[in-house]
Amino acid sequence: MRAQFVLSEIGVGLRRNLTMTFAVIVSVALSLALFGGSLLMSDQVTQMKGYWYDKVNVSIFLCNKSDAQNDPNCAKGAVTEDQKKAILADLHKMPVVEKVAYESQDEAYKHYKEQFGDSPLAGSLTPDQMQESYRIKLKNPEQYKVIASAFNGRDGVQSVQDQKGILDNLFGLLNLMNRAALGVMLLMLVVALLLIVNTVRVSAFSRRRETGIMRLVGASGFYIQAPFIMEAAVAGLIGGGLACVFLVVGRYFTVDHGMALSAKLTLINFVGWDAVITKLPLILAASVLMPALAAFFALRKYLKV
Repeated sequence: MRAQFVLSEIGVGLRRNLTMTFAVIVSVALSLALFGGSLLMSDQVTQMKGYWYDKVNVSIFLCNKSDAQNDPNCAKGAVTEDQKKAILADLHKMPVVEKVAYESQDEAYKHYKEQFGDSPLAGSLTPDQMQESYRIKLKNPEQYKVIASAFNGRDGVQSVQDQKGILDNLFGLLNLMNRAALGVMLLMLVVALLLIVNTVRVSAFSRRRETGIMRLVGASGFYIQAPFIMEAAVAGLIGGGLACVFLVVGRYFTVDHGMALSAKLTLINFVGWDAVITKLPLILAASVLMPALAAFFALRKYLKV
């Protein structure tokens, strides 16, 4: 097969269907950019889980005098020294516990003032209204229920709270956003495939005379189909290149500059450039293979000469 002939046919086909080729490029670019973005979002959620779950604490809040009057869990009164020692001893015996830290009422009041000092409620609180607590670091954050079942309802314990539940809500929202991006990506992918198939059909129809002559002189099916397949692959590759540009520019302006989320949200460890770079070859490969395969199967049905 002469490469010059194939390349010339590709150029002719792209020029003849310029509008549809442009639509294919845009739809492929958007769908693959969303695909790459969803992969990065998945990496981001996984990285955040690994970072934050490692810092998750389970808190056992102890009853104070105010709780004894208002909270049914503290109906037997404020926690006693013996109860605190018994709770601490039992915590140290549990194999799921890695570390235990005690927070006094004064320390809880100080931390509250540091975090919510501007709140109108802060001025009316006193240290004796705050709760003593044990902050427990687990070897495995998933084992929170072991602590909850052991200490919920125990004398002197007001409640057992797990920070993992708050994080699960956040990660649930991020996963929902990721699934929404995947849904839009799949819709754009279907649109791109339909455009590719239609473009190939139009191109094959407009050149049916040439392909008929080629068949009569003994040209093989692949020799006839190759220009059409490569047209789709070239258009897809251009779209994939644009998708890579969108991904790199998006990461640059949202995280590093422009919005500068890395500087504003210092508690979030954003995925690095290595994660972005590893996605680019996958996007480029998909941008070539997807249109080429779509064109190949479309030609089997529509290129009858």
